[in-house]
Amino acid sequence: MTNPVHPAARIGHVHLKVADLDRAIGFYSDVLGFELTQRYGPGAAFLSAGGYHHHIGLNTWESLGATPPPRGHTGLYHTAFLYPDRAQLADALRRVVAAGIPIEGAADHGVSEAIYLSDPDGNGVELYRDRPEEEWPRDTKGNLAMCNEPLDLDALLTEAP
Repeated sequence: MTNPVHPAARIGHVHLKVADLDRAIGFYSDVLGFELTQRYGPGAAFLSAGGYHHHIGLNTWESLGATPPPRGHTGLYHTAFLYPDRAQLADALRRVVAAGIPIEGAADHGVSEAIYLSDPDGNGVELYRDRPEEEWPRDTKGNLAMCNEPLDLDALLTEAP
């Protein structure tokens, strides 16, 4: 690779095709806690955390009333939402559980702790928190040694504010 991306580059936002705009807003706002910043006509909405213009764009322009793509096809695997610490991840888990949304997986990756679920349109969602870099597991040569261990969700829930 001759020109790698600058290390300060970040993914800024995601736009998702949804079948029902109000249902999607309800999930991302009422369950995950993102703030609705703007509705753009009858077919789109923008949500954010912390007053940013938007982290999530939702639209029905090509997908009003549509069904999720079938398994085994290409597309978005999941959108990952990074929480600042374990307590905030626990709070997000508490809201998901209270809303009756099924948890599809949970893992301790050594570098992070992650919870996996789907939004109402079948889009994968990862809720996670990173561990401080000094806590990341390394092998005897100092190389990163990520893992895929079970995450104790009951223990995590006890840390919700």
